Amino acid sequence: MAVTSTNINQAFSFTSDPLLPWLHSIKKGLDDLFADHSEENSLAVDKLVSDCIRTFKNNPRCQNDVRFLKVWFLYMDCSRDFHSVFKEIEELQICLGNSVLYETCAVFLEAKGQLIDAHEIYRLGISRNAEPIESLKKAHKLFLERISVVHKACSIHQNVHNDTKKLGQTCVNPWSSSTIDEVLQKILPHLVKYDGYHFSSKNFPGKVALSTLQKSSRNKKIKIGGRDYLIKGCAGHGGFAQVFKACIDSDPDEIVALKIQAPPFPWEFYMYRQLDQRLPTEERSRFGNAQRMHHYSDYSILVCDYLSHGTLHDAINSYIVVGAFMEEVLCMYYTIEMLHILETLHSSGIIHGDFKPDNLLIRNSRVDLTDDMEQFVRRRGPWQDQGLCLVDWGRGIDLKLFSADTMFHGDCRTSGFCCVEMREDKPWKFQVDTYGLCVIVHMMLHNKYMDFEKKVSADGGHFYLPKLPFKRYWNIKLWDNLFKRLLNVQPCDDHLKMLRELRESFQEYVLSDPSFVKKLKESLRKQRLSLCSA
Repeated sequence: MAVTSTNINQAFSFTSDPLLPWLHSIKKGLDDLFADHSEENSLAVDKLVSDCIRTFKNNPRCQNDVRFLKVWFLYMDCSRDFHSVFKEIEELQICLGNSVLYETCAVFLEAKGQLIDAHEIYRLGISRNAEPIESLKKAHKLFLERISVVHKACSIHQNVHNDTKKLGQTCVNPWSSSTIDEVLQKILPHLVKYDGYHFSSKNFPGKVALSTLQKSSRNKKIKIGGRDYLIKGCAGHGGFAQVFKACIDSDPDEIVALKIQAPPFPWEFYMYRQLDQRLPTEERSRFGNAQRMHHYSDYSILVCDYLSHGTLHDAINSYIVVGAFMEEVLCMYYTIEMLHILETLHSSGIIHGDFKPDNLLIRNSRVDLTDDMEQFVRRRGPWQDQGLCLVDWGRGIDLKLFSADTMFHGDCRTSGFCCVEMREDKPWKFQVDTYGLCVIVHMMLHNKYMDFEKKVSADGGHFYLPKLPFKRYWNIKLWDNLFKRLLNVQPCDDHLKMLRELRESFQEYVLSDPSFVKKLKESLRKQRLSLCSA
């Protein structure tokens, strides 16, 4: 094991508590494992650690207990997916203010050779002022010194690699620190020209420290750019950013979403302005809107429109909690919406990069929906305001900043949404979004994330399909065609044509059934009531 029980003995000096017997058992299991590294002992430790995590992960007494954090480290060491475990630690807020979390995770990643990820973990801890902060900064400094030596040793190889890259197809990681720094250098001179961009070389000047919002935000008032924002609650959070619902100047009718990020990251604002410029006016409401950005030296604050109807993930969960499944008519409707969204987006030279149900907000029409099939298909009348809205552009890719032949590599780091190409370490482009669409459709149909399997084709090749079968009363032909085509995109395929053909196949089915729109209206009405009550 890479993570050992160093200092775990210190846990036993504490007074009796529910966690203590588990720590004793885990220590004994580790001692047995070190004495006899058998598979039986290894499995016993893995089970003890997993059971301990499951027992105490929702116990508030353990939330800031460093002993419990060390159990998580053992669990992380047993897991093949570091990032999903770290994400769970974040969601449960286990010792987020303790520098031990970030130092240990960074060392873990460094040992695996994932230096960029290790660097990001250090930066995340420092941005959160994890204590003791000086210890964390010192560890980060030593890390940078170590990778500096590695970088110098590899410089000759890198120069040769760069020269070779020019001869063939360019392949870059769009989310690496070096790529992000490069594209930010390209766009920063242009940001000042965009409406709503406000830059200051100083730290955020407000009386309320933005870092305190992580612990307590409700009804706090912060002044940004001469306007008062009354925080009404946290609407979401990620690795480097938190999103808050806020009223402008205490006006309950003027509600916005504030995305507060440290270190500052103006890329998302740039992406929103590209959407403004490139998308047709009638499509713009499907892609979120940024009103303004305040860019300080320590934080960036993105002010966006706030949609109050929940996310597509909320809609899926509303069925799961009552043991039901989303109606097929509603699954088809949202599939048509997502195909249309990606068709529109990709034709403008933009990739979203984080296409998942959490980032698809529900849009509800302000007036009653009609039975008019033509309005439904062409998205006219009340159907224009009904559907989905794609937000969170922090991982967006602007293809116009890269050469036309550029392909991408690298992992999206979102558990369950890594496309086939990422898993097989092959170049990818639009697949990062189309695979996300497949996962979402699978979640709507099955209430589960998608697992796929590799099958042998008649010509001796192979193709991919979801493991779970379709239910016999579904329109199997439509769903099978969707997954078969989107999970097996070839470099020579015209993927925009593919998206259009898939969308049209679903729309043709809708038009063939006069009762479809009536059933859909009823399903949307029930969904709206369900999400409102939640």
